[in-house]
Amino acid sequence: MDIEHQTRLAWDAYGTHHLWRGTPLTEVDQITWGPAANAPGDAILGDIRGLRVLDIGCGPARHAAHLARTYGAQVDGVDASLSQIERARGRYPDVPGLRLVHADAVEYLRRTAPYDVIYSLSTFHFLNPHRLLPALAVALRPGGRLYFTVLHTNSAGHGPTSAVTPRPEILRLADGDDLTVHMWVLTAELWEDLLVHYGFRVQGITVLDTPEENNRASYRLFQVH
Repeated sequence: MDIEHQTRLAWDAYGTHHLWRGTPLTEVDQITWGPAANAPGDAILGDIRGLRVLDIGCGPARHAAHLARTYGAQVDGVDASLSQIERARGRYPDVPGLRLVHADAVEYLRRTAPYDVIYSLSTFHFLNPHRLLPALAVALRPGGRLYFTVLHTNSAGHGPTSAVTPRPEILRLADGDDLTVHMWVLTAELWEDLLVHYGFRVQGITVLDTPEENNRASYRLFQVH
């Protein structure tokens, strides 16, 4: 079994766990890019009114629903976990402009019409970059914009690698067992090299460190054209 499929099963277990618990979903009024207080929120996306927008790894779709309702964008949310999509559909059955899709992100990108804006919150590191980035390149229209966050250093201080190789990480369940997933935790320089290789231009990289004491987790937010 390949590691991306194993990770998908872990996220299905995660979503099922929260469906069973009835975990409440609070609404958001800004995109939560990462743990840092200085994260840029919606502003980094620019004007998305009426644009075709894709949320990759939408989970319960709080951010996708927020963008559709607030800006009138046509927002599609795609997630490989059926249980996560079920959570999203149960929460947002009739938001105008919001469409929820259960699919492997890469397969979806290969067959969909191009998007004006694509974004992803902590999902890209679960996908092999050599499978993901070429699909993104054809699914983003010329001049389109891409924004995504990826793990840089985990809570224990284990930093990124300079090789395109996945490693195991722990996905923690509230009141449940830990799940092991595999992630491509790469240096920012390697991510940029890969993006350039597949035809993208990096506009900016923002450091997002956790504000919590004794937690060394750090993410990177990429702004790409």
